[in-house]
Order: sequence, then structure tokens, then C-alpha cells
Amino acid sequence: MRFRPCIDIHNGKVKQIVGGSLRDEGDEAKENFVSEKDGDYYANLYKQLGLYGGHIILLNKEGTTYYEEDVKQALKALHAYPNGLQIGGGISSKNAKFFLEEGASHVIVTSYVFQNGVIHWEHLKELCAITSDEERTHLVLDLSCRKKDGKYYIVTDRWQTFTDIILTEDVLEQLSKYCDEFLIHGVDVEGKASGIEKELVALLGNWNKKPITYAGGIGSYKDLEQLKVISKGTLDVTIGSALDLFGGMLDFKKVLDFCQ
Repeated sequence: MRFRPCIDIHNGKVKQIVGGSLRDEGDEAKENFVSEKDGDYYANLYKQLGLYGGHIILLNKEGTTYYEEDVKQALKALHAYPNGLQIGGGISSKNAKFFLEEGASHVIVTSYVFQNGVIHWEHLKELCAITSDEERTHLVLDLSCRKKDGKYYIVTDRWQTFTDIILTEDVLEQLSKYCDEFLIHGVDVEGKASGIEKELVALLGNWNKKPITYAGGIGSYKDLEQLKVISKGTLDVTIGSALDLFGGMLDFKKVLDFCQ
């Protein structure tokens, strides 16, 4: 189980927010933490510690007031740690190549592929063509999900819109042909440090055919232990609000030691 760091950017600031609270109208979100430091500070820290494959997420929608400020912060981080960080948030065929050329190791995509409740295969194949080289596809699919009627549905549009797609091993298998990794937030517990989504973790850990980074609900070392046990150590993990790095109670270095 590897630790994957994060840099979430909202209104031009590095932040940690409560999952599902983000609203495009008014650029609002329920905040857990707002950093006084820029994205390059965190990128340099992750680089010094040898933490590869973390993600930058742009939380403002393209075309809104703060989107360009988010991009400026993201570019500071990408330039500080070239090929060490992934980036997501409004990624499409129009900007994927730009972010890869600016230093992202991968682009992370959700809404461009999952639109109007279904998978747009033509968009997925288009992105594969843009992000692939001779060795691999520099594409991560974000399959973040929320529970409804006892099942986990992939959600889009800042986690506000349910698709018709239930996350299953068959879906993971089908989509794995087009990407290098998956990023999956348990949105209902994201940013709440209230415990992991155990059923979701078991599902993901059981599949175990490509790297998957899990996020959501980790607020204690016991939660980390549960994640490791339930997933059989197959999942990577990212933690935001609960880390002392972002104002939380978990010691960053102790978490790294646990994951290594």
C-alpha cells in the first residue's frame, strides 16, 4: 500500500473541502483547511520525500471566475515536480496534452467520459489517443462514487450528479483497457474523517488488476489499518483533511511509515 499525496485547489488556494459540498454557483465549498502556502511548496515536499503519483485537483469549473487562478497554482506544482504528479478537474481532449506537456505524469478524467449518465466511449478513445505513448497511456480514470439503494454509482460534475453506472468488477475490467490507473473517492465520507467505505474497499481490493488509489473517510490509524486489511494491501491511499499537513490529527511522517 503506497501513500499518494494530494494538492486540491479551489478559488486559487490549496484547500481541503468536504466531499459533495462543492457548488459551482458562487464558487462555494465547505472548507476543512485553507493553506497559506502555494502548490509548489507541497510539490517540492513530495519530491523531496520521493512520493510519486500524487494528484492535483482543480476544483473550480472551467469558465468560472477562479479557474485560471487554479491553473496557475497547478502549474507551480507541476513545474516544481515534473512527471511526479497527476492532474484532474475539467480535463478533456482540449487541454489534456497541455497539462502533460507542462509536467503532469497523467491526466485524471471523469466528466468528459461520463456524461448524461453514460460512458462516452468516443471521448475515452479520443483521450487514449492523445495521452498514449509507446509504453503506456498517461490516463487515470476517476470512478469516484456515492452509495444509492445499496450500490455504488459513479458520480460526476463535482460529485453532484449520479450516473447510471454502478461500480462493479466488470466495469473496472472493461475500463481498465483504456487507462493506466484508477482514482476512486468514497464521496459520502470524503473530507469527514469518519471511517472508510468498507464495502467499496473490499470491492476494489478484490479486483486488484491495475493500480487504484482510494480516498475517503480516513481519520485515524485504525482506519488505515482497516483499509490495509480489507483491501489485502492492494490499494494505494491518499489522505487530505485528516493529515496534520492540512490541519488534521494524523502525523504525516507516521502515515508514510505505515504505508511504506
